[in-house]
Amino acid sequence: MYGRKVKLRFLFVIIVLLILILSVFLVLKSLEENVVYFQSPSEIYTSSELDKKKIRVGGMVKKNSILITANEIKFIITDFKNEINVTYAGAVPNLFEEGKGVVAEGFLKDRNYFSATKILAKHDENYMPPEVKAAIEEK
Repeated sequence: MYGRKVKLRFLFVIIVLLILILSVFLVLKSLEENVVYFQSPSEIYTSSELDKKKIRVGGMVKKNSILITANEIKFIITDFKNEINVTYAGAVPNLFEEGKGVVAEGFLKDRNYFSATKILAKHDENYMPPEVKAAIEEK
């Protein structure tokens, strides 16, 4: 029916396709673990379930909300509709201040409390992250 050469080519194509599919699967699986979703305080407040995955919460640092202690900093992120209390232990960026945009990465404890592992505010004083700007304009 088919010659030996055709069978070997067909087998080669099948093996290459299987390797390609396996490679794509492994890449997507590894990226899935590193994806961090962005949410505003209003989205967290209205969500039906709380995930234990790492997320990013963005908004503005509420005026007169920054409290600095010996080993942590507490502040409130607001989108001018809802607020979330944030606790962070570590050094904050130089441009972190009240009334400025901020994105905190970490874990949600409940709808009102967020434990940050990283503060992202590495931008000039007039810049607002596009996600934060869209979330504020939407509200």
